Amino acid sequence: MNMMYKYDEFDRTLVNERVAQYRDQVARRVRGELTEDEFRPLRLRNGLYMQLHAYMLRVAIPYGLLSSTQLRKLAFIAREYDRGYGHFTTRQNIQYNWPKLEDTPDILAHLAEVEMNAIQTSGNANRNVTSDPFAGVARDEIEDPRPYAEIIRQFITLHPEFSFLPRKFKIAVTAAETDRAAINVHDIGIRMVKNEAGAVGFKVLVGGGLGRSPFIAKVVRGFLPKNEILRYLEAILRVYNMEGRRDNIYKARIKILVHELGVETFTERVEAEYADMEDDDRLTLDQAELDRIKAFFAPPDYEDLPDDAPEVIAASEKEAGFGQWLNRNVAAHKQPGYAIVNLSLKPLGEAPGDATDDQMDAVADLADEFSLGHIRVTHRQNLVLADVRQKDLPELWKRLTDLGFATPNIEAIGDIISCPGMDFCSLATARSIPVAMRIAERFKEIERQSDIGELRINISGCINACGHHHVGHIGILGVEKNGEEFYQITLGGSSDTDADIGKRVGPAFASEDVVNAVETLVDTYRSERRDGERFLDTYRRVGDEPFKDALYAAH
Repeated sequence: MNMMYKYDEFDRTLVNERVAQYRDQVARRVRGELTEDEFRPLRLRNGLYMQLHAYMLRVAIPYGLLSSTQLRKLAFIAREYDRGYGHFTTRQNIQYNWPKLEDTPDILAHLAEVEMNAIQTSGNANRNVTSDPFAGVARDEIEDPRPYAEIIRQFITLHPEFSFLPRKFKIAVTAAETDRAAINVHDIGIRMVKNEAGAVGFKVLVGGGLGRSPFIAKVVRGFLPKNEILRYLEAILRVYNMEGRRDNIYKARIKILVHELGVETFTERVEAEYADMEDDDRLTLDQAELDRIKAFFAPPDYEDLPDDAPEVIAASEKEAGFGQWLNRNVAAHKQPGYAIVNLSLKPLGEAPGDATDDQMDAVADLADEFSLGHIRVTHRQNLVLADVRQKDLPELWKRLTDLGFATPNIEAIGDIISCPGMDFCSLATARSIPVAMRIAERFKEIERQSDIGELRINISGCINACGHHHVGHIGILGVEKNGEEFYQITLGGSSDTDADIGKRVGPAFASEDVVNAVETLVDTYRSERRDGERFLDTYRRVGDEPFKDALYAAH
């Protein structure tokens, strides 16, 4: 049973050689033979940032998939080389906030032992390829997108032509009707679709992104045959590499190029480049290679189980807490008798997305016992056990409750995305984590969260938008004014299939007022909503005036 990609000799050689190369670079830096300016691009290519107080190491988790062995290694690194925890990010990565420079080559060597690395988790190159955390088990997908995500990962890793792009570059892949991969806010978003003839291929979107200038991606190809995906990606990247702005860091992302050229002109240039490569068979996805990669993701031998487990019904009638968790944190699986379980990394009083070494070890054990030894990381900073037998749900719930990962708040107001903010990040202008924790505290009653329903709050500590505030139903952006922290609020954002950029409602709020402002927005929604409406539905129907009036009535 594979269920995930395994390194071959080329992967192992590449990663081990990179570790050795990086070890020599660190040694030269420690000896003073490299200046910080000389060392900076070398460390960034290996995921090492300089943060506010210390280095930060970002480790890639390709398309969010981990084995229990890999998760135990991440726990070991947190325990031995950091301060006993790691932070799961919106790119399905994990970050360590306190590694010592001298230890980082050893950390990379440990990662290589379990087929992991930190290559291209920073720098002006293609970053970690992300995907649907429910990929392979989702009821609403056309087919499993992970083989294509893996093929793209291999294609872009250390690709010589695209190792020094104008700016960082992010690709996401999904095959589901519901967009759980946020493809609309990526440099390239890829969705598996069927054409009128019933053939499966890709819809390709380009030019999405957040940060200083947020954009929703534009469709450049409505249907692309599956075996042409690498050729088309290369065409897009060539156009970007040749024409992307290199004179201005704020205008260097592909979203600016698409915006300034216009999507029609940009598409023409990509199609022309694509046509010029028509005779290069090396870029046509070979069926034998596709089959080889697909074999790694072959479905496991599921048990033949009924789709309604009496144990679940009995437990939900007996335990109100289990019923709440079942409704909020458990999703439908394509295989009868199985379920997808979301583990909330947003317990009350903790930083969103953090997990301790002991918690990671415990989740690895639970994965082995309940979910075929695998774990997924979501772009909303939670974890997933994707192959749980329904009859095991009551016992798993008890174990997760003891672990602190059973808070029934997935997609609710307590499931907040937050960047590290000014507590860690040298770019941040305001704190994010304390605001997230204060909002979670204000709305901690589960019954209240249940009444409010689906409501995504995203918080960023600066304009770089690592907390994805632009696409939160309620987005919060921390800014600094005269040495004090203030928070701008946007409404109506979404990263789903109906993606949209949130609209700023008015003047920023002082730190002590921002939680009250969120409560005012929630109260306004509850007074305006109709039956079955989510916050986003109500906002889109009534517009921002009722919310603005309530927020600024006292002014």
